[in-house]
Amino acid sequence: MPDAFLKLSAADRREALAVAAAGSGRPIHVLDKDVWLVWLLDVLFQSPFGEHLVFKGGSSLSKGYQIISRFSEDVDLTYDIRVLAPDLSGSGIDPLPATRSQEKRWTRDIRSRLPVWIAEQVMPQISAALADQGLAATLSSEGEKVFLEYAALAAGSGYVRPVVTLEFGARSTGEPWEPRMIACDAAPSVAGVVFPSATARVMRPERTFWEKATAVHVFCQQGEFRGGERFSRHWHDLTRLDAAGFADAAIADRTLADAVAKHKSMFFSEKNVSGAMIDYGAAVSGGLQLVPGDEALASLSLDYARMLDDGLLPTDTEPFETLLEQCRDLEARANK
Repeated sequence: MPDAFLKLSAADRREALAVAAAGSGRPIHVLDKDVWLVWLLDVLFQSPFGEHLVFKGGSSLSKGYQIISRFSEDVDLTYDIRVLAPDLSGSGIDPLPATRSQEKRWTRDIRSRLPVWIAEQVMPQISAALADQGLAATLSSEGEKVFLEYAALAAGSGYVRPVVTLEFGARSTGEPWEPRMIACDAAPSVAGVVFPSATARVMRPERTFWEKATAVHVFCQQGEFRGGERFSRHWHDLTRLDAAGFADAAIADRTLADAVAKHKSMFFSEKNVSGAMIDYGAAVSGGLQLVPGDEALASLSLDYARMLDDGLLPTDTEPFETLLEQCRDLEARANK
């Protein structure tokens, strides 16, 4: 009978991941974190509230669709606003507040309700799963984030920490989505061992394209990225979405583009470097900027290099200059 990976001793787990690392080219510490990430997805989507969650972001492109081969460390999740705040949103397909003052009320109420839901539903669900399976990990939460810290089997450069972060949001429905199978990156390389797996509701890549393209647009308009490290991942992901054909499909879907623009205009309004409000509607209608100015390129290039150094990007990933050329081409096509 095959052994469950997380039931093995630390030495046996390290040995199994060493085999997987040799076969995949991905470092042991990255494969180790991926196992815990998939385990968490399985716990969440088998829970009573799993039917109202949607897995989104870069991790969903990697784990749900295999569109990107970079390692995406953290998990972005949307809890359906119609379930968390039915008194605010109603039951529409893509509910939005009618006015800016109403948006402030929605945002205030959601920010107060979401941590309570996490404390009362998410934390007990994960804690019970850890206890039931006899797994050692430290669980904590802060606001809209949940952190699972595990004992690392190997060390990297320090860029990848032995902590999986779940970041929850609840200001949308997460649609469009579809069910997808999620597997550990190490699983194909190791025989006789059963790794965690999950079936998750995953946001469609076309919406993820516009979510990321508008995030890149904001960076280009501001010259900086809020959120610290790993922001170069968005440029990498856009080129992979393009190579897989999802960029062209997203660009052709004007209804989806407008829906993302309206949602971000209401909930994620931003100002450019001059202090003027960024127009998301204009961005998705011929004014998209995917390549920043010279002053921002240095920080973007450095972050890209750090992702390469710690094994988050494949060893055959293109040079930074090539990535920018691909983004220029994508920008031109999106703006036609």
